[in-house]
Amino acid sequence: MNGPSENGLTFLDALPSGLLDLPARRLHEQLSGPTLIRLSGEDPRPLFISVLLHGNETTGWDAMRAILKKYAHLPRSVYLFIGNVAAAAQGQRHLPQQADYNRIWQGDGETAEYAMARELLAWLQQQSLFAAIDIHNNTGTNPHYACVNRLQDDYLHLATLFSRTVVYFLKPDTVLSMAMSNLCPAVTIECGKPDDARGVAHVIEFIEAALHLSAFPDHAMAPQDVDLFHTVAVVNVPEQCSVAVGDERADIDLSPTIDHYNFSELPPGTSFGRFRADCELALHARDEQGNEVSGRYFELRDGGIYTRVPVMPSMLTLDAEIIRQDCLCYLMERLPLPGAD
Repeated sequence: MNGPSENGLTFLDALPSGLLDLPARRLHEQLSGPTLIRLSGEDPRPLFISVLLHGNETTGWDAMRAILKKYAHLPRSVYLFIGNVAAAAQGQRHLPQQADYNRIWQGDGETAEYAMARELLAWLQQQSLFAAIDIHNNTGTNPHYACVNRLQDDYLHLATLFSRTVVYFLKPDTVLSMAMSNLCPAVTIECGKPDDARGVAHVIEFIEAALHLSAFPDHAMAPQDVDLFHTVAVVNVPEQCSVAVGDERADIDLSPTIDHYNFSELPPGTSFGRFRADCELALHARDEQGNEVSGRYFELRDGGIYTRVPVMPSMLTLDAEIIRQDCLCYLMERLPLPGAD
């Protein structure tokens, strides 16, 4: 297949002329929607790379523009998936009428986005993929880190090509990396804020390494080579409560420096902010089994929201819109490397 499908997914076997000259906000001028571009290379085993699942996370596209401009002949075949170009045109995570492009890769949803995802996965299942990389940004202050959904050596070796900080998670299970983990070593990389040139440079370095990797090491990952964390809960703000940062009028008024808590081991009693008395449950926390565990991690007293036990958050943000569209943060624990003494 070459061209658009009935589900809005376009397959291309070459880069459209001038595409690499366009920033993310202008991709809609040449691409009608989500697009898979299949590019051949010296090693025929394709590296699947996805960018712009969230339209405001542009580092992946900026990095791929630079890499593809560099090579007349790629060292490895690449399947480049360019996701939500409509949202990218507006600089948004996703448009109000759209499903989140990184929450559609499992389940039987009836929207156009789910149909597109099912079609792409069905096609990819017929390919012999070398590895898969999904590129994202954060809105809060975070280090660059990698995420895996399987604790296997090839997955961890791929992740540590990007960062020694690796997060293992099972929820949400509707993300693209989870689906790709059933097909090949797969990783999500989190590259800081989209306006940071260091993130683009880091992604370029990582993709270059993956393009030139002939095989994954056949030895086990050494414990000293990775800092491994396990996501144990996702934290959301209740829908009925308003949320803001540094605004006492909101039901939940978060600390203006809360995103600096990311990847820090916080002691009990750390303040996340203030809450109004009529917002009885200030934060929702659910574990991997979907159980409500807010009381395990947080306590409300004297109008404040405090940690009850030692925790390490990730992806805390000061952007109230992102908090609503996704979550406030994830909570993590250190995880011993499987097989390590």
